[in-house]
Amino acid sequence: MAEGARAVELRILDGPNLYFSRPAVKLTVAVPGWLRASEGKIEAVARALGLAVLEPGGRGTEQRVRAAARIGAQLTRRIAERSGGRRLAVRGRTGPEPGQVVIAFPWRRRGSAEALGRAVAGALGEVLRRSPSRVVDEMADLVSAAEPGVEPAVPDPAIPIVQVTGTNGKTTTTRLLAHIVMTAGKRVGFSSTDGVYRDDRLVKRGDYSGFGGAAMALAQDPDVAVLETARGGILLRGIGVRHNDVAIVMNVSADHLGLQGVNTVDQLAEVKGIITRITLPGGWDVLNADDPRVLAMRRHATGRPWLFTLDPQHPALREVLSDGGRAMTVLDGWIAWLEGHRTHRLVRAVDVPITMAGISSIYTYNALAASAAALAIGVPGRTVAKGLRTFVLDPERNPGRANVFELNGVILVMDYAHNEAGMKGLVEILQGIRPPRGEIHIAIGTAGDRTDDILQGFALQAAIGADHLAIAELVHYLRGRTREDTVAQLRAGARKALKENVPAYPDEMSALRAMLKAAKPGDVVALTALAKRKEVFRSLRRRGARRLGPADIKRLVRRAAA
Repeated sequence: MAEGARAVELRILDGPNLYFSRPAVKLTVAVPGWLRASEGKIEAVARALGLAVLEPGGRGTEQRVRAAARIGAQLTRRIAERSGGRRLAVRGRTGPEPGQVVIAFPWRRRGSAEALGRAVAGALGEVLRRSPSRVVDEMADLVSAAEPGVEPAVPDPAIPIVQVTGTNGKTTTTRLLAHIVMTAGKRVGFSSTDGVYRDDRLVKRGDYSGFGGAAMALAQDPDVAVLETARGGILLRGIGVRHNDVAIVMNVSADHLGLQGVNTVDQLAEVKGIITRITLPGGWDVLNADDPRVLAMRRHATGRPWLFTLDPQHPALREVLSDGGRAMTVLDGWIAWLEGHRTHRLVRAVDVPITMAGISSIYTYNALAASAAALAIGVPGRTVAKGLRTFVLDPERNPGRANVFELNGVILVMDYAHNEAGMKGLVEILQGIRPPRGEIHIAIGTAGDRTDDILQGFALQAAIGADHLAIAELVHYLRGRTREDTVAQLRAGARKALKENVPAYPDEMSALRAMLKAAKPGDVVALTALAKRKEVFRSLRRRGARRLGPADIKRLVRRAAA
């Protein structure tokens, strides 16, 4: 007999996740037999399981997959009840690939939960050819016989917890907030894509923006924990804490689509918004009001809203402030926060190094979000202002993010821009510091695990902003693509801006050497350094490049404005 159903993945989510605010099991099942079965057969199984109303849809349709997901959820409840468990919350939805369903349910003991997941996968195939009640009884016996296993171990810390997510700006906001906390004299443990830190000391290098990074940051015995929380970590293991006191959502834009069943920006927003659903009722959800998808998260957020925006006249601010929320914005050139009818000025935006003398909107958002979070956990306003004035975008405190140098009259910018939104932000900086008659050179490179549209959009933004464009291959970040295909997609994006014959270099160092050779004094050169970031910094030091600080940036901005 043809296969009715097949387990694709049984994933244990150790923390709050896309389906529940507590640890859960995510079972993905392929259901080819359900797509082939007659409508009468589907209806009969549904009635036997207690589903009186069900629209099975035709063979092979999307409606049929939805019907299978609903039956799978009901089957899970029935097996759980028969095996002696309490009534179980279950969610069923269509899966990441065509012909797949996802069944999710919370777990209290790992062994029992895994046994239930396996039983449901087997039962989905069996009930199409045998008595559903008999299948449920047999599977319930298997679950009852399983060793219960360990209980969940997601931390529930008593210290203030701040979680930071978004497509762009997570790491910079995390580092800036940690700096402000240290300025207040408190110990901070923070996790990020660069590593886990206790104050300024690196504890563990690597991408720790997931469950394990949160645990490691909390193990540093901090007064405050700041946890960068990325899409991948949420989907693969869940969130690394039971709750947070402050949730920051920077933005949501096209990046990392087509992975783990996240195929659209709206689905990505659903994942990012999970951290706002575990905020304590007395806590704050710090949301970017200028991003419609982020602003919409306030409808389901469990904390109080604290919006941030570059537009002090944003309509959403009036509503939030009248309801007892707060807002952070730039008002008459000042970074300020609003509460009711009161305005609290913190510091002039041009005096905050991270804003690049006020020209960078993407980094100004970082300053607004970090300031709001710091105030939300009780850091005094004057201390927040001091922290903003003393955090510098340099290779030590924020490596690879708007690090600026000067070499023989050429301005060099090293930045992590790796998607369309990030490239727009980088181009804004380059144009804001370009001297009169200077030209812009950009070498771009990014990881291959992005859709063709994302790669082309990234290259298009670079091509629009550059006088001269090159490609720096990242051979260690192909992630399933060939070198040829990655370069072809980037060139295709550049052609949309009429940039033809874009040269490609084997790595960042080769691209940097070529651009420096072509650039003349007064030009601006930008490199999206990733794999060889350290080598680039060492090379610039050997060449005698001078690192530019906040005063230098102000000078460049004034000269460019002239």
